[in-house]
Amino acid sequence: MFLTITTTGTAERPATDLGFLLHKHPEKAQAFSTSYGTAHVLYPEASEQRCTAALLLEVDTVALVRRGRGRGGAPDAALAQYVNDRPYAASSLLAVALSAVFSSAMRGTCHARPELPEQPRPLRIEVPALPARGGPALVRGLFEPLGWTVTADPVALDGEFPEWGDSRYVRLVLESESLTLAEALRHLYVLLPVLDDAKHYWVAPDEVDKLLRVGEGWLPGHPEHKLITSRFLSRRWSLTRQALERLELVRLAEADDSEVEDLDNAVGAETEEEERPTPLAVRRREAVLDRLRASGATRVLDLGCGQGQLVQALLKDVRYTEIVGVDVSVRALAIASRRLKLDRMGERQASRVRLMQGSLAYTDNRLKGYDAAVLSEVVEHVDLPRLPALEYAVFGAARPRTVLVTTPNVEYNVRWESLPAGHTRHADHRFEWTREEFRAWAATVAERYGYAVEFVPVGPEDPEVGPPTQMAVFTLSDKEEKAA
Repeated sequence: MFLTITTTGTAERPATDLGFLLHKHPEKAQAFSTSYGTAHVLYPEASEQRCTAALLLEVDTVALVRRGRGRGGAPDAALAQYVNDRPYAASSLLAVALSAVFSSAMRGTCHARPELPEQPRPLRIEVPALPARGGPALVRGLFEPLGWTVTADPVALDGEFPEWGDSRYVRLVLESESLTLAEALRHLYVLLPVLDDAKHYWVAPDEVDKLLRVGEGWLPGHPEHKLITSRFLSRRWSLTRQALERLELVRLAEADDSEVEDLDNAVGAETEEEERPTPLAVRRREAVLDRLRASGATRVLDLGCGQGQLVQALLKDVRYTEIVGVDVSVRALAIASRRLKLDRMGERQASRVRLMQGSLAYTDNRLKGYDAAVLSEVVEHVDLPRLPALEYAVFGAARPRTVLVTTPNVEYNVRWESLPAGHTRHADHRFEWTREEFRAWAATVAERYGYAVEFVPVGPEDPEVGPPTQMAVFTLSDKEEKAA
């Protein structure tokens, strides 16, 4: 099995940065043992202008059989266990080798050059022989929605006998100018076995977590996510159903404005157009902006920025010199980019804003050193067991001087006629807190990480059930700020 990754560059941004990203030196040929054979990494070319890394996987088919794969088959199939396409055609075995050999690159980490992983770069990936159950049309249908230009040329069964037709293999070339290397590797890790439609190892329940982790940010919005999920999990219905149910809930900030939170639906609200109340989303954004101004922050993180409404509002205020929007959803970031018109923005304005893909469940060195961070309607989208990871990533690792957290007040839900009893405001909400529960959580986080906290109502405050949105304002103590 063979795969190459090529990038181009300049003297200022040399193509040999690929070596830093892959954690493999261009001047060395390296070999790595895997469960299925030996993986070799080498560089056929390495210059400032062009650099190519090659992954060659030597598959030991005898070892595969001896490990138990294929036992119990029919006698006439015994030879097929030893004579097959596994040593030559890209499959789940190559995907496993990618994950094992380029694990740091796939995670998007580079300690030597931490700025590199987040930078899109020209990429060309070639796979000489790829099984494609579904043909070139399916190959394009899987990769093109992710931003790739796809060439999938069918491989003839025999060049001397064209009348025999094409095989089920294609020669694949993927090209992109807008993706990071980490995104490219995650796409390959999932889609190579999907196209082969055959896993060469036992698919255990933890494969669901693996799929969702590697597919984070791109799989939920993929038009073929059902086919991808089913094939990746070897069509095991119980696992596929579990994965699809979880994927349907991964809509972190994409549907932020579609929540049932318009005050026009509240009991007793006026319906006349001239007395139409300000939407809660606008009130929430205004409350966040007021507190940011009061904090004196100039460098701000919008964590879970969704489609960029808050980032857009921050850009209108010249006091903010650096604004970073972070979201797990590639689709939401693309919408935010269009909303902000980044491609047409002037150089000075563009230097103030940056959009980054990332998960708040993991620490991220890119988030350190900012004055303030905003998590507006974010925490309720996180599974409760994963909330401590978010708390540490934001309050423990990033440690901005000010953190603003807004979340729905579940007690206020009874004021919406259109919201059925017992339902959350949005299908992706893992929970919604009462005022007491939110205060208890915030107080615990503040004490654990050295912050003071105060609480601010957002929206009209009902004397019985409180405001529709509750906000906690965390401020790092002087002692902790100096330590940070």
